[in-house]
Parts: sequence; structure tokens; C-alpha cells
Amino acid sequence: MLKTVYNKGVIEAGCDEAGRGCLAGPVFAAAVILPAGFGNRELTDSKLLKHEKRIELRNIIESRALAWAVAMMDVEKIDEINILQASILAMQTAVRQLKTKPEFLIIDGNYFLPCDNIPHQCIIGGDHKYQSIAAASILAKTYRDEYMLKLHDEFPHYNWRSNKGYATAEHRKAIMDHGVCLHHRKSFNLNFQMRIGFSDW
Repeated sequence: MLKTVYNKGVIEAGCDEAGRGCLAGPVFAAAVILPAGFGNRELTDSKLLKHEKRIELRNIIESRALAWAVAMMDVEKIDEINILQASILAMQTAVRQLKTKPEFLIIDGNYFLPCDNIPHQCIIGGDHKYQSIAAASILAKTYRDEYMLKLHDEFPHYNWRSNKGYATAEHRKAIMDHGVCLHHRKSFNLNFQMRIGFSDW
């Protein structure tokens, strides 16, 4: 089972994002404060779980967490400030939306910017190590997937229902066949990415 907390005796929130590496759609982030003594052996990195299990765990997280919040940064913001800064801003926004203010943050990854003077620790592979980060990864992933399903209805030829905006061969071929739409990230230099060939992904 993943570790419960990084720092004992403080109100600690775990943070993670989803969709950072996509060609289309927003980036989502979540922040979660779990209660003391919380434990769930099935809780892990959302990418390792099937959709049905993610939804099951999301219901548990939302019902038992002391506080949780989800935020997103749209394609316009990603193109304006770049995907790294947009991912950080999404996590900061989620933290600020928590109904309980955390005293410490643990962040999945190796880079973050201070948020409202709250101390933080970046943890590479944190969604494999700490329950609150894994919980945040599940919320960010499930809420983003649901958003991409709605976008799929508007632009079905990209099949975002299946690829969720990631750079699959199918998605890249659809871009070559149909061009890009308003939900594609123009700052990702998609024309160059199409030219370099499928084998380079």
C-alpha cells in the first residue's frame, strides 16, 4: 500500500495533473487532502488502473477526503504560457480551491512554483508512492477524460473518445487528414510533429 503522508502532523495535500503530453484538449489538475488513517490498497497511479476502477476510487476519494478540488487550464492558456507553466497553474488553482487550506503540498514530478507561501516537496513518481498524490491523479484523469468525451461529440473524426487527445497514430493520422481544430495546442508545433513520422513517437 502507498504511504499515507510525507509530513506527519500537518494538513497535507497531494497534487497531480493529467493531459500534459496531449496534442489536444486542456490540462487538468487536482489537489486532495486525505484524512488521517486513510488507507486503500487499490489506490495507485491512475494510468495503471482501468476506467471502471478509477471511477470506483474517485467516488471513494470524493466521499472520504477532507477536501478535494479539480482545476483546468484550456488550450488558449496552454498556448499563451506553455504547457509546463499551465500545468503548474492548474495545480495551484486546485490548491486554492480547497475548502481546507493545506499546510504542506506534495507534488508529483520534479518542478513546481510556490503557491501562497505553502511549503512543498516535489516527488518524482509520487503517484506511485503517496496516496494523496495517487488520489489527485485519479481525479485529474477522470475529470479530463469526461471532458474529452464531450469534445469527441463535437469533433468525432479525431476519436478523442478513445485517445483522449494523446498522440496516438490514429490521432496523428486524423490531423493529417482533417487538419487541426480549435482544441489542438498550436504551441506544440503540430505541423512539424506530423512531418517527423509516426515511428518517432
